[in-house]
Amino acid sequence: MLLLLWEASAARGWIVSDNWPRFSSVLVAAWVGLWSGELAQILGSTLYRMLAGYAAGCALGVLFGVLLGNIRLLDWLIRPLLEIQRTLPSPAIIPPLILFLGVDDTLKIVIIMLAVFQPVFVNTYGGVRGLDETMLMTARTLSLNRFDTLRKIVLPASLPAIAAGMRIALSLALIMAVIGEMISGSSGVGNYLMTMQYAMRADSMYAAVICLAAAGYIMNRIFLVVESAALHWHHSARAE
Repeated sequence: MLLLLWEASAARGWIVSDNWPRFSSVLVAAWVGLWSGELAQILGSTLYRMLAGYAAGCALGVLFGVLLGNIRLLDWLIRPLLEIQRTLPSPAIIPPLILFLGVDDTLKIVIIMLAVFQPVFVNTYGGVRGLDETMLMTARTLSLNRFDTLRKIVLPASLPAIAAGMRIALSLALIMAVIGEMISGSSGVGNYLMTMQYAMRADSMYAAVICLAAAGYIMNRIFLVVESAALHWHHSARAE
């Protein structure tokens, strides 16, 4: 209904503006861009950076969350630094990073990684520290060493919390990928949006936004399917 209202508002002249094209024109621009391969290539460039930064951020977030959740000395030494970094808005650190990393893909991947790291770390750390003490006492009773306790008890029990952090981070990764491309990009959806804005091609600009939203929705659905398969035991226990 909202899309029909969009179409009617432009077609009937309720909103008269070069920046408000008909929705049908946006769909045509999206189809032409995808069919020609231009929009698909631009979207693929953004998704590549996003997934690279997302994977790195998730790996570091889980690693630090597990280490700091288990080792009190590391928690005391490192967590204050991570808390300081967490309070900094991600776009605010882009200009300093440009001085060290330049404006190529490395910069954008690092920006995404830093944004993804925080929710994954916080959820992993909370999952590890919130572990039922009875489970750890059982591990000691069975004479499990630290590595086996981590592998067989801590990580499996923390997986629901880790998955929640990774799902939050998925949308953050896409947001930061686009912001990074807007600020210092020469390719990708963010750079394309800015170019279309300056060129006053509103239909192409909205087409890119719609394709980006569709890609984000599809990735979220894929994540939910994988999460459901990996944590079927957790969902079954909750249902019972």
